[in-house]
Amino acid sequence: MLQCTAITDVALLAPASMEGGPENPPDVLAEDEFLLCELGEHDEAAEHAAHLGTADEPGDDRDLWLLWAGVGTHRVYRFAGLPLCPALLRDLATRTVTSCAYFDHHPGPHSWAVTDPLGDQIAERIQREVRRLTTGGDNPTHANDP
Repeated sequence: MLQCTAITDVALLAPASMEGGPENPPDVLAEDEFLLCELGEHDEAAEHAAHLGTADEPGDDRDLWLLWAGVGTHRVYRFAGLPLCPALLRDLATRTVTSCAYFDHHPGPHSWAVTDPLGDQIAERIQREVRRLTTGGDNPTHANDP
């Protein structure tokens, strides 16, 4: 499933006055920063969500999320300290375990099932550039590269 494409620009004044928000918003949000919904595609009934930070205390299983709904002047924001999703993906062949990166009871699929095409393209381009630099190749970037 593709990642949700909703973005929001965050003004520092609003988060500073929001209940449940961080004590010092500039530490969490830079001025004129845009946040992307990290969830998989979902319907309008579900809130969009952007992960802002992990718990400061060891053993605390809550992360700080910015949730929003609505559009334009009707957009409503809220901060929430939400428990981590307990879902795990176990690969028996490689003996790896992947935790869901979202909060408990999130809408849609778990994080490992969500793909970000833009992020994938950026990662692919970085890998090509690293290979070019480490092999000593001086060939210019291919014309069809974005």
